[in-house]
Amino acid sequence: MLKIKSTLFKGLMLLVLTCLAADKPKLMKMKVNDRITVSIPRDWHAMDAMDFTQRYPSVRAPLAAYTDADRQVDFSVNISATQWPDTNHEIARQFFKASLRNMFDQITFLQEGVREVNKKKFIYFEFESRMNGNQRQEGQRDAIGKYTYIQYYLEPGRTLVFSFNCPRRMKEDWKETAAAMMQRIKVN
Repeated sequence: MLKIKSTLFKGLMLLVLTCLAADKPKLMKMKVNDRITVSIPRDWHAMDAMDFTQRYPSVRAPLAAYTDADRQVDFSVNISATQWPDTNHEIARQFFKASLRNMFDQITFLQEGVREVNKKKFIYFEFESRMNGNQRQEGQRDAIGKYTYIQYYLEPGRTLVFSFNCPRRMKEDWKETAAAMMQRIKVN
């Protein structure tokens, strides 16, 4: 009887784990260019220029930008305007952290550091942020809370930026997928 209960328990646990794993999006490789490959959820699509410009105003167009069907969760690959003459990751990490602090009204860093991904060093930050609304402008009065996972790859004279963003309320649904996406970036 005890053996039957143990087998039943193991089977039930396997079923629960299978169901939990089924909820995580399956990732597929996307070639950004000859040097960069990323992995994104299978059901995502590329953002068009207008979509990216409306949500992420910038003077530089991204190398690639992808979003989910609801246009709430995004991943982009950019070249930063900041150029580094060398690859001093610690100084660059401090600089990027200060820049991130200046971009938001509130920011809480969850993780940060320098790590190796596919034999390349990346600076990374995982954080929650808040931008206060504009009380004078109709339709923009509410504060915006976001969850972001961002990685920087330094090359002499160029910095690549890989950025995952979603509403803060969706963080728990997406943080494992964001981490998996960041661990699969390949730069040649």
